Amino acid sequence: MNLSDTFLRTLDTPAALVDLDVVARNIARHQHACTQAGVRNRPHIKTHKSAQIARLQLAAGATGITCQKLGEAEVMAAAGIDDILISYNVAGAAKLPRLRALASRCRLTLSCDNATVADGYARAFDGRDGAPVRVLVECDTGRQRCGVSSPEAAAALAQHIAALPGLAFDGLLLYPPEGDLTPTRAFVEATRSACAAHGLALHTISSGGTPNRARIGQAGETEYRAGTYLYNDRQMLRMGAAAPEDCALHVMATVVSRPDAGRAMIDAGSKILSSDLAGFSDFGLLPDHPQARIYKLAEEHGFVDVSACAHPPQVGDVVRVLPNHVCVVSNLLDRVLALRGGQATDPIVIDARGRVA
Repeated sequence: MNLSDTFLRTLDTPAALVDLDVVARNIARHQHACTQAGVRNRPHIKTHKSAQIARLQLAAGATGITCQKLGEAEVMAAAGIDDILISYNVAGAAKLPRLRALASRCRLTLSCDNATVADGYARAFDGRDGAPVRVLVECDTGRQRCGVSSPEAAAALAQHIAALPGLAFDGLLLYPPEGDLTPTRAFVEATRSACAAHGLALHTISSGGTPNRARIGQAGETEYRAGTYLYNDRQMLRMGAAAPEDCALHVMATVVSRPDAGRAMIDAGSKILSSDLAGFSDFGLLPDHPQARIYKLAEEHGFVDVSACAHPPQVGDVVRVLPNHVCVVSNLLDRVLALRGGQATDPIVIDARGRVA
């Protein structure tokens, strides 16, 4: 990201700044990887939460999008996006009328890992006109988050879903741990056999995760969900899933104080960088001052140790921060600034900002 001194002097910080040329390259590269593997691309919009960016992904070849929360899906459907997967258990009576309304506006696929949530889906869609709503069984193949933990449990839940009104069992939802996908593939094949014994087929196998993009197709999936690849972040650098030139979003901050020789204070705190360490011991990387360390955040203050810097930033200087976890940053802002061809262009509106329910 090459930024002129003139641009930096006019920048109102703190702000997130996205290079749309890098975004375009990242979208094209990921779409090509999915196409080469013969797998449908269903990008996860939790990273950007923007209808504008989702449309870029669809225009490049994505067959639909993934949302993590019902509120995100409602916003995307209102923007005209008509093929949406919610990759999260949607639980609670208050959400059932919203689910029914959403299903009338798009081709909706849901996921769940327990009968209680599936029963709620059936209450939402029982008696609804039109085709049954597709449901995927979420499976845990080693990440130990949500998901049934055995092929037998997956097949049992599939049978339960298939017997419910308004629903159609459609397959599996996976989020494998990074690395070797052989155990995940074995889980899928064992579940396929267990389901076939009850006359049920796996039409969709939805897998995902930016760090595993080099292994697309190895879990036996038919579609792939990834989100962070769009912007990339410090985590992806550490995992080898991205290079510095693949990082499209940086938080721009101004040094507002140098209280002592070894410390700088920037105007970016937890309200823009977030307090998500993502396994690091500090709160972001300063690419132009790699020896600096953001060792603490307050709401509006970033505490930067610059004692190891040969040329530390001074009061008034604007610095770039590569976030540890970029997806959280999008949810903290109403819009992000954008560059195209090195020039400022219209900001990106974060349409689904704050839609976490």
